[in-house]
Amino acid sequence: MIKRLLKCTKGYVKDTILTPIFMLGEVIFELLIPFFMSTYILSYLDEISKSGASPDFTYLLTCGGLLLLCACFSFSFGSLSAIFCAKATAGFGCNLRQKLFYKVQDFSFKNIDKFSTSSLVTRLTTDVTNVQHSFMMIIRTAVRAPLMLIFSLVFSISLYPEVGKIYFIVIPILAVGLGSIMLIAIPMFNRIFKKYDALNESVQENVKGMRVVKAYVREDYEKKKFERSSDDVRKSFVKAERVLAFNNPIMMFCIYAMILVIIFICGRAGIIDNDYKVVANLQTLISYSSSVLMSLMMLSMIFVMITMSYASAKRIDEVLTEEIDVVNPTNPIREVKNGDIDFENVYFSYNGDMDKCVLNNVNLHISSGETVGIIGGTGSSKSTLANLISRLYDATQGSVKVAGVDVKEYDMDTLRNEVAVVLQKNLLFSGTIAENIRWGDENASLEEVKRVCKLACADEFIESFENKYDTHIEQGGTNVSGGQKQRLCIARALLKKPKILILDDSTSAVDTKTDASIRHALKTEVPNTTKIIIAQRIASVIDADKIIVMNNGVISDIGTHEELLKTSTIYKEVYDTQFRPEEKGGEE
Repeated sequence: MIKRLLKCTKGYVKDTILTPIFMLGEVIFELLIPFFMSTYILSYLDEISKSGASPDFTYLLTCGGLLLLCACFSFSFGSLSAIFCAKATAGFGCNLRQKLFYKVQDFSFKNIDKFSTSSLVTRLTTDVTNVQHSFMMIIRTAVRAPLMLIFSLVFSISLYPEVGKIYFIVIPILAVGLGSIMLIAIPMFNRIFKKYDALNESVQENVKGMRVVKAYVREDYEKKKFERSSDDVRKSFVKAERVLAFNNPIMMFCIYAMILVIIFICGRAGIIDNDYKVVANLQTLISYSSSVLMSLMMLSMIFVMITMSYASAKRIDEVLTEEIDVVNPTNPIREVKNGDIDFENVYFSYNGDMDKCVLNNVNLHISSGETVGIIGGTGSSKSTLANLISRLYDATQGSVKVAGVDVKEYDMDTLRNEVAVVLQKNLLFSGTIAENIRWGDENASLEEVKRVCKLACADEFIESFENKYDTHIEQGGTNVSGGQKQRLCIARALLKKPKILILDDSTSAVDTKTDASIRHALKTEVPNTTKIIIAQRIASVIDADKIIVMNNGVISDIGTHEELLKTSTIYKEVYDTQFRPEEKGGEE
């Protein structure tokens, strides 16, 4: 996991390496200051004890200049370390977000189903931020703290060896205490981030469905639901923080106990043994003890941050190591010759379990240029059948062929450029109408955009807007109606000039007259395109070359409208439900 995350330092390796190097320089010069001060005090006392006079002014000036020089070098190295650390950390975070986002873009529908949208958002934001902060502390603070700790110990022991015994007793005790806290806290944070996912999902669902919430006056209910999720996260954090709170008392107890023992030992040596050198070094030893204290405080902060970010790092790694089940073949075919479609003994299960297939033994041939309707009840796997054509999912067993070639042998970009899918809940993106339509072909001229909008019967309402094709669309298309959104999505798909066009209940929000106009335009303007119309209402498929009736993942019947009225019980029941007797009589 660590190795994969470290790959995100690409382009910022130099900054990552220079940060601890300059930090080393800062620590060395910072810790030399008390050492030189101790040396100066001892020299001063020695001079007085020998001659009874203090050193001359030149000596004092030299010592002062040396201390100032050390301070300047420490400041310079610290500033450079901070600059390189900022570059490395920002670059690492940017690369990690990009790597995660690019990975998600390659996910198949099966991979996306495994991770909820709210969970992926949390991983791309909160989790990446946690890991980024830890990275910053590791290359800067986590280098500074151990260096200060080690050098402080070395200088302390060199001044008074007896101090070493104190350090070697205190530090293991502290390590055991902090390690125990970490073992308890990490599982808690793993559970907390899952609750974060639920909280984000609640917010996302509420914002997305704000109109429904207001229409049903459910604001109070949604507030209470959010309060429960938020309070659950709060309680979990409080519980975890209670464990981490023991970190500071344990550390402070050990450090202050260590300082008291140092003062006691040095004071005793100075009084009983009459050793003025020990007393002279006492201030320096306390200074180094303070450095040890600061080092351990910084290590404590790092410890807390790493404990939190470890859970985030694991969640990020889950996405990065997710095996993508729909991939390009070694030598892909990069041309789709026509719109022929064949299903041969196709079975499909979302989890790969053949005992839980939602499509069972599907055999079907659709000729290029045909208009095919698919009708069936909710949950009959109409959309699943269509999703296999463009390899949004792969068949669990059997084969799906386009133009006589198994879809698994095509380059995915090539295949999906030739198979345009318009969903009932297709999204529009923030931008102008023209920009949204050009998702089908970014190089299309305005005339081409207008042509496909006319085919989709979208030109009539676009022309009524003040800015026409430059009208701004809000994110998700919230400032246009459901029917207008569907027509724009159909126009976007037509601009791709696909060999296969799948309309997945994508005219459900338009009136029957507009629906008929769209079907007529598709039949006359793109006759060579294979058109698959998935619908709930028979009026949308009544003129199709053939209609497929699905029931519980199985093709129940195939035929024209007239044939199915005679042979298909399911089709006739749906027809009788949707068309009243007087309407049937008039039609006949």
